[in-house]
Amino acid sequence: MENDHGFSITADCVEKIDAQQVFGYALFKDGKHTRLSYPLEKFRSDVAGRSFHNGRFIQRMREKAASFPNVRLEQGTVTSLLEEKGIIKGVYYKTKDSQELSACAPLTIVCDGCFSNLRRSLCNSKVDVPSCFVGLVLENCELPCANHGHVILGDPSPVLFYPISSTEVRCLVDVPGQKVPSISNGEMANYLKTVIAPQIPPELHDAFIAAVDKGNIRTMPNRSMPAAPYPTPGALLMGDAFNMRHPLTGGGMTVALSDIVVLRNLLRPLRDLNDAPSLCKYLESFYTLRKPVASTINTLAGALYKVFCASPDPARKEMRQACFDYLSLGGLFSKGPVSLLSGLNPRPLRLVLHFFAVAIYGVGRLLLPFPSPQRIWIGVRLISSASGIILPIIKAEGVRQMFLPATVPAYYRNPPAA
Repeated sequence: MENDHGFSITADCVEKIDAQQVFGYALFKDGKHTRLSYPLEKFRSDVAGRSFHNGRFIQRMREKAASFPNVRLEQGTVTSLLEEKGIIKGVYYKTKDSQELSACAPLTIVCDGCFSNLRRSLCNSKVDVPSCFVGLVLENCELPCANHGHVILGDPSPVLFYPISSTEVRCLVDVPGQKVPSISNGEMANYLKTVIAPQIPPELHDAFIAAVDKGNIRTMPNRSMPAAPYPTPGALLMGDAFNMRHPLTGGGMTVALSDIVVLRNLLRPLRDLNDAPSLCKYLESFYTLRKPVASTINTLAGALYKVFCASPDPARKEMRQACFDYLSLGGLFSKGPVSLLSGLNPRPLRLVLHFFAVAIYGVGRLLLPFPSPQRIWIGVRLISSASGIILPIIKAEGVRQMFLPATVPAYYRNPPAA
């Protein structure tokens, strides 16, 4: 569920792949639901989220890149970076017929995905795997709220539904931890039918069971990794190789496209990339300039995942219910968080204010109409729990870069002299 606002170069890449417009989220809990729409009133009529088959979109972007006269595509598997005296000069790669070749360039953009084997020397790669997604494709069914991503606050954790074509709906079942039920011996099918199916909206139940019976079930670890680069002359990390967040909110592509726009704007005035040390120093500003969008979406994804997971802890239960009810209030209470989530209004400080507003809203409900010692204690623990969720994420993102980017020296780097 990605927001394409501002990324004009990719606008036509979502054409001809049966991409579906997405206008917001629908949140379900205990038989109730609320609709959270993107605040699109101030934008052009064609501005909306898009959901699609990822492979089709990537292929369209490759075709778009290949259409430019100064671009040449080479297909192969990169095996390692080509380094000389601490400067990255290019890559070594293997072709389809197992030829080992090298390609050299003054700047190498490393974007080999979440399983990157090239990032080790370019960043501090502390990868966390909080859960796994179990993926299914539902066919020929109608979502309860058309053109919306659906988030079911299930037990033990959320279940997602969103359209990826005019006839298909992607379902992603979150399974906490790194171990999932076995697909081969039928444990997974049984888990999906007995634990998950009773919790999903009735409109999707039959299609869900049919998808489980069809057997095309995939699993994928959900990875999270803060951006902690080692500035290296001649190379720059991008995409999931550089920074990952829990995919609950579908923000990965939004962050990646935003990063591309930031990098494009930094490279645009340059005429010569051959002075690798000077270029590296200049591009340090990339890591600060990307922060408003990246840190907002990263922090929300990590915090919402923890809030949306079921817990036996009374304080966590109250926080989860308070979040659902707060968003259900509508108006500013839903538009603010959704504009942050979609990347339309990337304001880290506003994100923190909304997050603690949810916690305070939860405490207020506990204390009214008459507080009791037990309710006061749960309220204290709710605030403590909220702080314990969001503050470590903010620390990992970098407090100064998130909230005071203009105080970071790299923010003002000038392009190297031609």
